[in-house]
Amino acid sequence: MLNDESHDSPTPRTAAAPRPLRVAIAGAGFMGRTHSIAARAAGAEVVAVLASAPSRVDAAIEAVGAARGYTALDELLRAEDVDVVHVCLPNRDHVAASLTALEAGRHVVCEKPLATDVRDADFLALTAARLGLVAAVPFVYRFHPMVREMRRRIAAGQAGRIGMLHGSYLQDWLARPVSNWRVDPAAGGASRTFADIGSHWFDLLEFTTGDVVTAVSAQFSTVFDRRTGVDGAEFRVETEDSVAVQFRTARGVIGSFVGAQVAAGRKNRLALEVSGTDHSFAFDQEDPERLWMGDEDGHRVLVRDADRLGTGAAEYAIVPSGHAQGYQDAFNAFARDVYRAVRGTTPDGLPGFAAGARSALLVDAVVRSQAAGGAWTDVPAARIQEAVA
Repeated sequence: MLNDESHDSPTPRTAAAPRPLRVAIAGAGFMGRTHSIAARAAGAEVVAVLASAPSRVDAAIEAVGAARGYTALDELLRAEDVDVVHVCLPNRDHVAASLTALEAGRHVVCEKPLATDVRDADFLALTAARLGLVAAVPFVYRFHPMVREMRRRIAAGQAGRIGMLHGSYLQDWLARPVSNWRVDPAAGGASRTFADIGSHWFDLLEFTTGDVVTAVSAQFSTVFDRRTGVDGAEFRVETEDSVAVQFRTARGVIGSFVGAQVAAGRKNRLALEVSGTDHSFAFDQEDPERLWMGDEDGHRVLVRDADRLGTGAAEYAIVPSGHAQGYQDAFNAFARDVYRAVRGTTPDGLPGFAAGARSALLVDAVVRSQAAGGAWTDVPAARIQEAVA
């Protein structure tokens, strides 16, 4: 008989690596492709795509790199073992698709606006919280490392007393009288420019400062009152090309924002400046590697370098300084944090459906102010507590 010392010692067991999350992409346009790239970068498997018609299934599969394609979301969810559904459909379809996925027990990422109606946005946020599911809206500019650094410095009191918040979001992709589904309020909602891009700017403002907008005075401008549709026919435009908003915050700070989708030469310029008594900070999404910082002695530019960024910012600097990071990297980081939340962690600053419901309140207040000739309009406090972050 062998003695005890001659027995082989047991081999320690290592925990099996979790299987990749399986995701479905609903919609295969620009945003669907962006979501699919981010999903794969975050380690997920794109198993299915939802196309708008049978004739478009093959093209949708190719666009997002999915294994299979469907034309009905309920059919997709019955057929596929999917963990997360990314909703990248026209705005009018966000509520129905998100609700279908949530009620099927799937986690959801829904493009903004979460809904074109405040009550619908609230209902989705409440539903996700009630079901205990991760539900997120891609306000992805939060995930630039220099935005996180700006937020960290403001939270540490480096700005001193903030006296002004101001900036813009300018694009030129509708600077010709052509059409897009977003122009149609039946598909995109009552607001176009503010809901589409102004919502990003105001989310970034509240995220970086920790302050909230409580009142707005808004004006819209429609440069092209008629546009040409895909069928060649002209139609009357009912949504804004440009928007100007004055606002007040809960801390008594005043500010201004201008947004446009008809600003020639500006491709995607989101610019936010926080003016403080000790320091001011400015971030420009078209130059995302740098954070401008000013004080009474002048200014300097902080260049992204993980070794020089603080806690909460350095982890989003994924490549060495001088190797540019951009929009897709921010989107990839957002997807990574969503999937971390699905696996049970609580990432800092993940914009859940509560953030989408908050944005719906702002859009609604801006639309109501515009309709009242720019009258000051209160923005109600968010009614839905953040379920994930």
